[in-house]
Amino acid sequence: MSNTNPDYAPVVLITGAAKRIGKTIAQHFHQQGFNVIVHCNASKKAAELLVNQLNNKRSNSAIALSADLNIHEEITQLAKQAIGWQNRIDVLVNNASTYFPQDLADTTLANWDNLFNSNAKAPYFLTQALLPKLQENQGSVVNIIDCNLERPKPHYSAYQMAKAALAMMTKVLAKELSPEVRVNGVAPGAIIWAEHEKGKQAEQVLKAIPLERTGEPEDIAEAVYFLTQAGYITGQILNVDGGKSI
Repeated sequence: MSNTNPDYAPVVLITGAAKRIGKTIAQHFHQQGFNVIVHCNASKKAAELLVNQLNNKRSNSAIALSADLNIHEEITQLAKQAIGWQNRIDVLVNNASTYFPQDLADTTLANWDNLFNSNAKAPYFLTQALLPKLQENQGSVVNIIDCNLERPKPHYSAYQMAKAALAMMTKVLAKELSPEVRVNGVAPGAIIWAEHEKGKQAEQVLKAIPLERTGEPEDIAEAVYFLTQAGYITGQILNVDGGKSI
């Protein structure tokens, strides 16, 4: 990845970066010398806390930007603000994701839109809006997908359909945006349990994982960073799932 302006560190924008895996990705990139844009929606206090921690380590190295990814105009504004910070974007990590179970009989249009907006629509149009800067810096896009797409789970049809769209986007845009911009994906397995997945269901999932344990957010962060630095890899989706997908 070329650094066309030696006066500035490379810049990464991570959506949904205030908490959980997104926060760890932000911290990892910061440790590697990146300046970090922490996107959030409702978690503004957590985002500001993270940004303050990063800036205490290296001055003016992080900012927080708020946007509701259900609203197209806010996606566009997020891109403008991100570019306006240091006039460059080197890496986009589409991490923000809405995730909840929904049976076919109970799926509403509002829930469908919620799942598709965060998991497919926002990554697509945010990539579009940031494309000139990504091209300028021979940049990289990494999409956070899901290791269960090849073995779908009942009761998550709309969510998994949205992630399948993101997986296809990863491959299509890898072709369309080459050679200037590389596009890859990371498909996490059991990393952080949602509240509705704890207990007996979690025990059943662990039995299906060859490594017999959950992963850590750092495992995802390391995989994402690796793909941004691996200059001859594009269009790939890396399963980080303890072997569950096999």
